[in-house]
Parts: sequence; C-alpha cells; structure tokens
Amino acid sequence: MSHPRCVALGLSALAVIALTLLPLTPAHAQWTGKGQAGVVVASGNSTSKSGSVKLALADVTGPWTHKLGFAAVYASDDLGTTSQRWEALEQSNYNYSANNFAFAGLRYENDRFSGFEHQATLSAGLGHLFLKTDADTLSGQFGVGYKTAETRNPVKTQSSIAGIATVDYRHAFNASTTLSDKFTLEAASSNTFLQNDVAVEVKMSDKLALAVAFQVRQNSNPPPAFKKLDTLTTLNVVYEIK
Repeated sequence: MSHPRCVALGLSALAVIALTLLPLTPAHAQWTGKGQAGVVVASGNSTSKSGSVKLALADVTGPWTHKLGFAAVYASDDLGTTSQRWEALEQSNYNYSANNFAFAGLRYENDRFSGFEHQATLSAGLGHLFLKTDADTLSGQFGVGYKTAETRNPVKTQSSIAGIATVDYRHAFNASTTLSDKFTLEAASSNTFLQNDVAVEVKMSDKLALAVAFQVRQNSNPPPAFKKLDTLTTLNVVYEIK
C-alpha cells in the first residue's frame, strides 16, 4: 500500500465514509474552547528559547459536535533549533442517543526532529460516554482509519489501515482546579503511535487559568537512530473562549 496511487485510493475510500458524517458547518456556528501559550527564554552563560501554543475549539449544533485543534512546540539553544513540531486535527461527532455517537476525523502532524517527517490519519468509528457527573467525565471512542507516514533516513512512505482508540477523562477537584487525561492510540502494521496528555489547570479568573501539562509520545517502529519515546512538560497560561 505504499505506492502513491494506493495511498490516494485508500484516502479517497475512507474520505467517502467520513463525508457521510461531516456536514457543512452551519453559518450560525458558535465556537467555544481554550487557547494556551507558554514561553521560556534564558540568557547569560547560555541562551535558550522554547515555546508552545495550543488551541481547542468546539461547536455544538443539535446532535452534531464539531471539534478543531492545533498545537505547536518550538525550542532552540546556542547551537540552533532543537525541537519543532506542529499538529492539526478535526473531528465531527453525531450523537444518535444520549450517551452514544458516531465520529469522523482527520489528524496531521509534522515533526522536524522525529523519525517521521509527517503522519496523517483519517478515521471513523463509534464513541460512548461512560460517566458524567458534576466531578467526573469519562468517554471513549473506537474505530478504523487509514494512516500514512513518511520516515526519515531512509525516506520511505508507509500507508495502511489502522485501529483507532481514544480515552478521555476529566476530574474537577473543585470549582477552580481540574485534572484531564487523554490517551490516543493509532495501531498500524508499520508503526503504532501512542500519546498520553495529562494536565492540571487552576483558574485565576472567569477566563484565565494556569496549567501544567505532561505529554508522552511513542512510535513503536521509528527508523534506526531515532528514539521511540518523546516527553514534553509545559507550563501555560490558558484563555477560555466563550
């Protein structure tokens, strides 16, 4: 499935499935969500700069929920750039009952310093809301996708069907402090991608908060000379979009 024509045919086939679930966003859509940014600059005996930005938006219209996300990380030191990655995603859910939904989505990432030039996954499946109380929310989704990736050293395109799973948990300790934990799995024959994001957020006002986050990412089969595991710790100012 690595031939460009096979890649295009596979993406087109799954796109047909996705388009049955992705209506045009209504003109009266009202997006809400959060934007956050963190920056660290050091100078003196050594100079380093690092920053991260993240944006998550959602629109709920009747039984439909549309989600958009973007994240980027950059770091450099005296010798040059040491980290540069960005990721974009879109997902639309159709709630066909109180606790069940169907979804279709697309995720793309570009990482200058990993073993993969880029990874892209088009997916569709079903989700379920397992728990919803004043303090806790737990949901999960499972499906299939078509995943394509381009490796570095050697340069090679890998494409295959993938199993997709996401588990999303949120706990409110009180009115101002929350814990979130999101786990993502993309299991393909050539490489299995895992990511877990844990964050604690403390509100300072109705719209502003501070958050500390820890991310673990793993690729099971990167090219030689590249590590399987990456971690990222960030401290961010969060702005709530209402």
